[in-house]
Amino acid sequence: MATDPVYKRILLKLSGESLTGEREFGIDATVLNRFAGEVEKACQIGVQIAIVIGGGNIFRGLSEKAKEMDRVQADNTGMLATIINSLALQDVLEKKNIYTRVMTAIEMPKVAEPFIRRRAVRHLEKGRVVIFAGGTGNPYFTTDTAAVLRAIEIEADVIIKGTRVDGVYDKDPEKVKDAMRFKQISYMDVVNRGLKVMDMTAIALSMDNKLPIIVFNFNKEDNLKNLLLGESIGTLVQE
Repeated sequence: MATDPVYKRILLKLSGESLTGEREFGIDATVLNRFAGEVEKACQIGVQIAIVIGGGNIFRGLSEKAKEMDRVQADNTGMLATIINSLALQDVLEKKNIYTRVMTAIEMPKVAEPFIRRRAVRHLEKGRVVIFAGGTGNPYFTTDTAAVLRAIEIEADVIIKGTRVDGVYDKDPEKVKDAMRFKQISYMDVVNRGLKVMDMTAIALSMDNKLPIIVFNFNKEDNLKNLLLGESIGTLVQE
């Protein structure tokens, strides 16, 4: 295996639900610490890392529980949930002596920096992990779309989506035994097949800007590091 990473700068997209572990909601400290450990290994091989994490473990704007709420209020609540998760992840990373900055689209200067593109890039160049919180700062956009937008803005080489399955399948592998995993697939095939890689806005934005997406199993130890070192892991989505 190569010792030099194949990507210089990445954006890692994680779901908020992945932080729940065996809980129904909230943050499982063991899971959070394990995720931080995987990020630490990626930092050690010299990759510049930005992260976007969802807020679904705390609140999801489109959930059944939120259906009685005004959509804008629900989405604003969801964006605030991403900030909670981002601050929790920052705390664990810094306990591992990894310099980390949380930058948020919703200004709250007492707890995080406002998102400024040039400042974010400078943090990355200095070897700091940058966590983008607060979505896009606007309702009606998911954290998938926010992740793609931030990846484009910082000129990331790739967006890497961590999931609990090892790639993109033609059917739900957790429900269908003979589901087939794609090693590589085009953006248009994702759209035409209705595959749930990311929401359609995020896929379209990635396609327009030729930003490759890799979907992989983040729960497997060393998977992120090995992927960054060039091992064939997960599914690559590109033209």
